[in-house]
Amino acid sequence: MTDSIRIANCSGFYGDRLSAAAEMVNDGPIDVLTGDWLAELTMLILARTQAKRPNGGYARSFVTQMEQVMATCMEKNIKVVSNAGGLDPASCAEAVAEVAEKFGLTPSIAYIEGDNILQRLPELADSGIDFKHMDTGEEITDLESYISANAYLGCWGIVEALNKGADIVITGRVTDAAVVCGPAAWHHKWTKDNWDALAGAVVAGHVIECGTQATGGNYSFFTEVDGMSRTGFPWADIAADGSSIIGKHDGTGGEVSIGTVTSQLLYEIGSPSYLGPDVTARFDTVELEQLSPDRVQIEKAKGEPPPETLKVSMNKLGGFRTDMSIALTGLDIEEKAKLVEEAFWKACPHEPVDFESVKTKVVRTDKYDPATNEEAVALWKITLKDSDERKVGRAIFNSVNELGLATIPGMFGVGGGGNARPFGVHWPALIPSDLVPQHVIFREGKRTMVESHISTDSFTVDSVDEKIEKIDFGSTTKAPLGLITGARSGDKTGNANLGVFTRTEEAWIWLDNFLTTDKFQELLPETADLKVDRYRLPKIYSLNFVVHGLLEEGVAASTRQDSQAKSFGEWLRARVVDLPERFIG
Repeated sequence: MTDSIRIANCSGFYGDRLSAAAEMVNDGPIDVLTGDWLAELTMLILARTQAKRPNGGYARSFVTQMEQVMATCMEKNIKVVSNAGGLDPASCAEAVAEVAEKFGLTPSIAYIEGDNILQRLPELADSGIDFKHMDTGEEITDLESYISANAYLGCWGIVEALNKGADIVITGRVTDAAVVCGPAAWHHKWTKDNWDALAGAVVAGHVIECGTQATGGNYSFFTEVDGMSRTGFPWADIAADGSSIIGKHDGTGGEVSIGTVTSQLLYEIGSPSYLGPDVTARFDTVELEQLSPDRVQIEKAKGEPPPETLKVSMNKLGGFRTDMSIALTGLDIEEKAKLVEEAFWKACPHEPVDFESVKTKVVRTDKYDPATNEEAVALWKITLKDSDERKVGRAIFNSVNELGLATIPGMFGVGGGGNARPFGVHWPALIPSDLVPQHVIFREGKRTMVESHISTDSFTVDSVDEKIEKIDFGSTTKAPLGLITGARSGDKTGNANLGVFTRTEEAWIWLDNFLTTDKFQELLPETADLKVDRYRLPKIYSLNFVVHGLLEEGVAASTRQDSQAKSFGEWLRARVVDLPERFIG
């Protein structure tokens, strides 16, 4: 059996802490430096960047980090695996090579292509690929409008690059966990059907992919954690059987605990069958153990064959939008909102039906008997969208401005301005895996094509679960649900997920009984008219809810205040319910 491989994260998103790479390389022993730069929204941002600046469709911050750590990585034989190539891995590799030349270094640099299928869309459509929306089943009608289209590739291109001697591997759109699974599979010489080991590496990759979210960041019980003003980044020691130990460098802030690991396991997942291009990882088989402070073992992950399709992330410009808010202060909030809306439409040069999308809402942030001016304020919010920039531009601002002295008392605007801004629409689809091979390219000219692994075995399709048998937990008292539960939530295309967990088995049994889909929708009325799936993960005392359509056409198009559903779980925790007194003492 080979020794474990330590894979460290230095980025959870494009814009994360620049110094993290140096911290991980300099502050403790690691074998591989990796991170995640690509979200669905990031691909849209990079597409717009590339349109303005050809060869600029990659994460420049990664190149900056390479300037900081490349020499040390070469000295310590630390491999680097990054998805920062975005839409242009070749240009990213060229920029990294310029860094090497600047410092007199000669790393072997490989990059991986094949995920970018934008130019292939017409040919693939002609061959019968329908690119239906993978969540709604809606037919695509404007294939030519998309400005990015990338399939989520797996880890085997990374394995091939490392096998051929690469020191630095730069990918485009691979799965977030692939940059961890690839080095683990390479180090341990796993075969493509070593399902359990691959599943374990995917689980470890999912835990560390978002950086400090595994070490206390965005953690519900953050008040119990020391050093939160400067959280350390995580690493995973992955063993030959796929089990792992999640940790962080000693002396860094935050913590690695069963709670922080559970939180991240629940982040942006759907059913317990976590589908990927390399393996279907069964998150409901995972077991956690706190080995020591800041060391959590993950084991017993089971893997099944992957589906025969890959997810394709597609983005287009949806048009233009303007968002404006009017303060409604003090008494008669509903009446003030009604008058503002009526007066706005009389001032506006267009009727509501003239716009492609109109959304208005009243946000009741005001308090009874307000002690401050701010506590007296609610908001009337309007979002208008249209393909005509002029229609949702200055004319809307002028229409609101007209109301300043003519309608409600105490009126003032909150944010907004005279200019419309573009927004994007995300479209997820599926494509057969065998149509998207990976191309491994070394800067010195070597090229290899890696075919997708197609298994003849089947994978499990999860059913949506409800509750177990009713149990009497005794007397209750009114209290926030978050006194005994943690949560983690996020975006999944136009959907949102909300994972909720307890820290004891008894509390989990109560939660499983209490938090049915109906109760969930009652506590979060915004979900009442939406489809909600509920899944159970009893081994980590967790439930996961997937709310379909909450984020509309995706993060860039969403009209919610929290367009990525990051705070969704904390809203649930704040709801007051009948909690068993035995749990809160």
